[in-house]
Amino acid sequence: MATKKNPTYSEAVAEIEEILQRMENEELDVDELSEKVKRVSELVRFCRNKLKNTEEEVEKVLKEMEE
Repeated sequence: MATKKNPTYSEAVAEIEEILQRMENEELDVDELSEKVKRVSELVRFCRNKLKNTEEEVEKVLKEMEE
């Protein structure tokens, strides 16, 4: 999967899974490993932010429904 600045949540998770699978299968050389670990870190941060923002949006909608 090509690296993208703004993937969807599903794309980010799929890329993380792909990288982890390659790591588990020892398909990455040392140079690639460092790059992929950094990429996974970026993707995990992106996913956490996406989940946090989604949770806040859902809470806001639910609160508005109660009013």
